[in-house]
Amino acid sequence: MKHTSCSDIAPSLFGTEGGRDLLNLRQASFWASEHLNKTVTPTNISYLVQYGRIKKYVLNGVTAVSKSELSDYYENSFQDRESDWKNKLGHDLNWNLSFDFLREKDTTKHVHRFHPYKGKFIPQLVEYFLDEHTDNYKKTVFFRPGDTVLDPFCGSGTTLVQANELGVHAIGIDISSFNTLISNVKMARHDMPELEIQLQHIQNFLIQFRRESVITTFDQVLSEELKKFNKIYFPSPDYKRKVRLKEIDEKSYSSQKEKQIKDIYFELFKKYEIYIEPINTDSYLNKWYLKPVRDELDALLSQITRVDNLEIQRVLQIILSRTARSCRATTHSDLATLKDPVTTPYYCKKHGKICRPVLSVYSWWKRYSRDTLTRISEFNCLRTGTSQICLQGDSRSINLVEALRNREDFLSTQIRDKGIQGIFTSPPYVGLIDYHEQHAYAYELFDYERNDQKEIGPLFRGQGVKAREIYSESIAEVLRNCKKYLAVDFNIFLVANDKYNLYPGIANLSGMQIVDTYKRPVLNRTERDKGAYSETIFHLK
Repeated sequence: MKHTSCSDIAPSLFGTEGGRDLLNLRQASFWASEHLNKTVTPTNISYLVQYGRIKKYVLNGVTAVSKSELSDYYENSFQDRESDWKNKLGHDLNWNLSFDFLREKDTTKHVHRFHPYKGKFIPQLVEYFLDEHTDNYKKTVFFRPGDTVLDPFCGSGTTLVQANELGVHAIGIDISSFNTLISNVKMARHDMPELEIQLQHIQNFLIQFRRESVITTFDQVLSEELKKFNKIYFPSPDYKRKVRLKEIDEKSYSSQKEKQIKDIYFELFKKYEIYIEPINTDSYLNKWYLKPVRDELDALLSQITRVDNLEIQRVLQIILSRTARSCRATTHSDLATLKDPVTTPYYCKKHGKICRPVLSVYSWWKRYSRDTLTRISEFNCLRTGTSQICLQGDSRSINLVEALRNREDFLSTQIRDKGIQGIFTSPPYVGLIDYHEQHAYAYELFDYERNDQKEIGPLFRGQGVKAREIYSESIAEVLRNCKKYLAVDFNIFLVANDKYNLYPGIANLSGMQIVDTYKRPVLNRTERDKGAYSETIFHLK
């Protein structure tokens, strides 16, 4: 990848201060891109400043950073990371499959960030094995345009989307009805003008709904109070940098200021005579949503159910679900792992200031509506005329030909006449995620049936010996059932972090053998633990 060098912009330095060579954010992004041999945007540099990783300088009213401090940061962050990870995880680690040159916007492109989903792989990994290129590691082309690939653990549909981009037909299967919804909404062709009309109608409805609520005034006043408070006591980025340099005791200081803001909050609370606590804990929605938010969600849902066009209604459900996820009464750092409902302003370690629970869905609904339209439009420009569908069912027993008949006759005929050329999937990891529970709000909002007991390897069953035995047999059962629909010379790729070394046994139980493995570092994880971590792509035949 060719990057524009710092010499291409003039002057090469923005200025000097105290003997330091300073770059503005644009110059710093060019320099860092060349230095790291990957794309670094001005936003990436701004992030380092905002979170106190490097010091902010202001020269002639413009934000600047020190070139030497930026260099030191990257050296300390990335120096010998590849060697360090290989020492910890093994020298068979294929760093080319780390995709460390990609930006987040590349790994979450178009519909891939349609809705949050734990445990999905990045699209570039799917593309690597599905496209027609070869390299020093992938010496054979496994799939070609016009082939069909199967993903029996479809999740949020990453394999289906990338197959479409590459001109490959694809079939997904998932036990979760909500996962099936996400995948099929991604793959469907939508009436964009009608979708825009419905989104504008619902937004107007929500504006009017909020006008009639005292919560709107309370929310605005509270926002202003927090803004003033944070500007005084948590100035950005100075506060975060002082915490990072241990010039401020974060725990004691934040605790003191949190108490201060709560006094202000309760005064406003009494003034406006409002009730915002969760109703009770008899359901997920009542436990994790403050009453004003729950009222708005219910109002939006009532509007969505009145939409006649079912395809549009499904898109609106996805936007509402994504909105609901962001509006739970929890801290910003606990969105993925809920602890206890938060009903008052709190010190947010993620943002280094006082934050508050959400009191209205309006801004999130508006933001995700625009984002969804943009992402669908971007994907429409890349679509091929191939067929993809996700079937709701149990991969251990589903009859694919019957399930596809009258829904996707073309794919049903493909299976019968040519067979499926292979599988690319990431099976659930043993005892790691409860896949239904991660979208509990959606199941309750839309009254979808849950199939928790049919999940393979759920968190609630643990990782004990018995759980591993059941898991191995279940994955093998899926492969045996799917094998009936595969072409003679099939290729199966399973992405897994096999810390219990179960997959050699699973291959044997499936009547197959592992012919190759690709071990890759996983760099861009969403969990708090950013330590060395890898996953293996098992190639079975």
